[in-house]
Amino acid sequence: MKKFFVPLAALTAAMFAYAPIAIANAPYESTMLLIQKIFYFHVPSWMAMYAGIAVCGAASVVYLFKSRPAADRLAVAAAELIVLFGAIGLVTGPLWGRKAWGVWWQWDARLTMALLLELVFIAYLLVRAYGGPGSDKLAAAVGIFGTAVSPFVYVSVNIWRTVHPLNTVVPTLRAGMFGPFWFCSAAFLLLFTLLIMMRTQLASEQAMLDELYLAEDDDTV
Repeated sequence: MKKFFVPLAALTAAMFAYAPIAIANAPYESTMLLIQKIFYFHVPSWMAMYAGIAVCGAASVVYLFKSRPAADRLAVAAAELIVLFGAIGLVTGPLWGRKAWGVWWQWDARLTMALLLELVFIAYLLVRAYGGPGSDKLAAAVGIFGTAVSPFVYVSVNIWRTVHPLNTVVPTLRAGMFGPFWFCSAAFLLLFTLLIMMRTQLASEQAMLDELYLAEDDDTV
């Protein structure tokens, strides 16, 4: 893992450095013009969040039924990144919506469910940190719940009437928009990969340090 870290970090940094240039060269959307370019960070941030949800859900299932510490560490790391990238989406969305809709926030299905999904994974982290004995298993159940309900956030615009654009926006992008969009999406997914590698490595080292402290206490007793 360590031998891939530096090249991955360099590639991720280079892609984010070039991303503003790619976005600036992308054509304007016909109605929203410049403000539409928030799209190139808004949607990829949600893609990174959903990558985190997939990882957290799978790791939570493994930990809940197999009690593997490595799976618990991976689930916690993914949950932290879900909250991070979800927050980016919840900030960039209102910035876009203020110009597109004339208001910062609408309590429609997509926006409300996205906020609730963010709160579910904040609850995961709070339970994991402050729940006391057994909180690791309870947090795993919360992670599985969050993963199970996340598809409803995605399809909500197709089920309920909402001011949010439909999920068919990406396939209908103009030719000059496809390249910058997928470039930014790849950059966000690489950033997610980089951060989860760092966070799980840190968690593993913390676990090793805790074991050393426990072994030292046993020796002193």
